[in-house]
Amino acid sequence: MQAIMQLPAEFIRQTEAIMAPEHFRRYLKSFDEEPPVSIRLNPAKMDGARWTVDGGEPVPWCRHAYYLDRRPNFTFDPLFHAGCYYVQEAASMFLDEVIRQQTVNSKSSNCKSLDLCAAPGGKSTLLRSALPPGSVLYSNEPVRQRAAVLLENVQKWGYRNHHVTNLYPRDYRKAGIRFNLILCDVPCSGEGMFRKDPATIGEWSPQNVLRCQQLQRDIVSDAWPCLDDDGLLIYSTCTLNTRENEENIRWLLAEFDAEVVPLAVKPEWHITGSLLPGFAEPVYRFIPGISRGEGLFMCVLRKRGGSRTLSKGDKTQPVATLSPLDLHVDGPHVDLTYQQAIAYLRREALILSPDTPRGLVEVCFMGHPLGAVKNIGSRANNLYPKEWRIKSTYIPATYEPPIQC
Repeated sequence: MQAIMQLPAEFIRQTEAIMAPEHFRRYLKSFDEEPPVSIRLNPAKMDGARWTVDGGEPVPWCRHAYYLDRRPNFTFDPLFHAGCYYVQEAASMFLDEVIRQQTVNSKSSNCKSLDLCAAPGGKSTLLRSALPPGSVLYSNEPVRQRAAVLLENVQKWGYRNHHVTNLYPRDYRKAGIRFNLILCDVPCSGEGMFRKDPATIGEWSPQNVLRCQQLQRDIVSDAWPCLDDDGLLIYSTCTLNTRENEENIRWLLAEFDAEVVPLAVKPEWHITGSLLPGFAEPVYRFIPGISRGEGLFMCVLRKRGGSRTLSKGDKTQPVATLSPLDLHVDGPHVDLTYQQAIAYLRREALILSPDTPRGLVEVCFMGHPLGAVKNIGSRANNLYPKEWRIKSTYIPATYEPPIQC
């Protein structure tokens, strides 16, 4: 109730105006409820026959994803740091259903894709897992510090042909690069995250909504020339208003030669369609209190046209990618205890078994690589990236992971 009291009066007025009365009532009631906790397993690392999710209920629109009945302290789970799973808000995982339906209908066994506003990496790691095995994904983030976080998460996820760039959308347009699929999870006013992150409430204003609307159009304008004919552009926000959602889709349809692609969704998912009067194109909105997740808007668009011959200006790669850190080594590896794994993730020196070979050694937890050490006998010097280390001095009494072997 305290969060509701903090909601700006103008936001309440605008939101009540676009929602049906029952939807608005349930949305406000959601602020009295705990946000659901959900994780998504890494199918490249987690054998479904071997691992189970403790108390987990499947997220219906995403493969390998589960709601949890509690919120563990993920910071102190080595499997989380090993990229075995990603902690992600459930509505955002609807992207998996989009890719599943479109891949089934596609004639191509691979895909060249771009996630244009990718940090911190939740949708990017999902996208790379969902795409056909031979696909290539470029994940981009214009802000340098956020790009570093993106690189960490992409690297821990561990898929080949997944590259990270630190460019502005206009840099891709100017480079003449073409993609089969582009995800524009654009910066927004964040209304859909008010329940999960009350700090975002103070950043909301009608002026910021308009600024976001214009920024979103600028990003799409740079992305559209990078899309192949018949390619897909997935537009998404984590906000609720129609200015940043339906009005932008209507603008896009008027500005570019695009068509909206319908998706098959189940009634029990409680996804809401268009809230803009006179706009009936298929769009997909998750509203807290109605669907089981936080706020999300998504629309899939296809660029009209037949096969296109690439022009001389077309490139096959971006002008620069960020260099991944050298985490793993070819050679011996050793499995750590839980206490050793936490010490390693804090970037402390380790003392390994006397029979451990000298030199570079890969350290693992439950068989999953965490990184490398340099074993000099009396101790093993920690090579875990300094910027990734656990800074907390808290020591968990027991290990209670959300996934069990």
